[in-house]
Amino acid sequence: MLEPLLNHIFPSGYQSFSHLSGGDINEVIRVKLLDENDKVLKINSAQKFPKMLQIEGESLNFISKYGINVPKVVKNGEFRSQQYLVLEYISSTGKSATFWDDFGVEMANLHQNTQGSFGLHFDNYIGSLPQSNKTHSTWKDFFINERCIPQVKMATDAGYLSSLELDVFERFYKEVDSIWPKEQPALLHGDLWSGNYMVDSNGNPMLIDPAIYYGHREMDIGMMHLFGGFHSDLFDAYNERYALEKDWPERIRFNQLYYLLVHLNLFGMGYKSQVMNCIRGF
Repeated sequence: MLEPLLNHIFPSGYQSFSHLSGGDINEVIRVKLLDENDKVLKINSAQKFPKMLQIEGESLNFISKYGINVPKVVKNGEFRSQQYLVLEYISSTGKSATFWDDFGVEMANLHQNTQGSFGLHFDNYIGSLPQSNKTHSTWKDFFINERCIPQVKMATDAGYLSSLELDVFERFYKEVDSIWPKEQPALLHGDLWSGNYMVDSNGNPMLIDPAIYYGHREMDIGMMHLFGGFHSDLFDAYNERYALEKDWPERIRFNQLYYLLVHLNLFGMGYKSQVMNCIRGF
């Protein structure tokens, strides 16, 4: 029953509500209010995914401080057994003529924000899986300890990876320093596939559902290439604004490894061959 929750969140009343598509993890609802603009309400179990929606709100607010276009966070909280997040409702329209160029510039602007260490001052989620953001002084230490090892352990415990495949990962870990170019930690969206951006009411790109942290910026680039949905003009504009280091296309598979491990743990053996293909040769 949604009515008690809606009455708690919107004490001034509401006209109606309707479910929106795309809510794979959370229940997503459009709420028509009596005397305000419509809102988006995201709901989930407070026990199953502790603080997930609070963290999502904090993450949206965090990247919005750097001029990144995201939905405005209205409020969040818990009611009985549920957690909720209220966002402004965005009436999406067609892409502007400069949409992909603007998107590339926005991503470059996001990545040019830095801090002294890799990680973040709070943990979050990648999809429905917890994501540790414990800080490290080097990309190698962060990537191995906070990204690969937890996912590899989960996959091993589930029977997806064998001891021989674990040996491949150990050999790969020894080469991490030589794979990625040395760069300052960049503020990342962290889960940027085509379902995690939208077009706002002015035809501009808007980021949603972040899994933010400070990492190597090529991680976002790798995820954007994993399932497609991003025009080449975006990457051209990005490189004009903040050029990637040479040979970046050859590193795409390494930047997809973490995301494919996540998909292996979420969806099963269908992703195993892609995981191992990322570290072929080790």
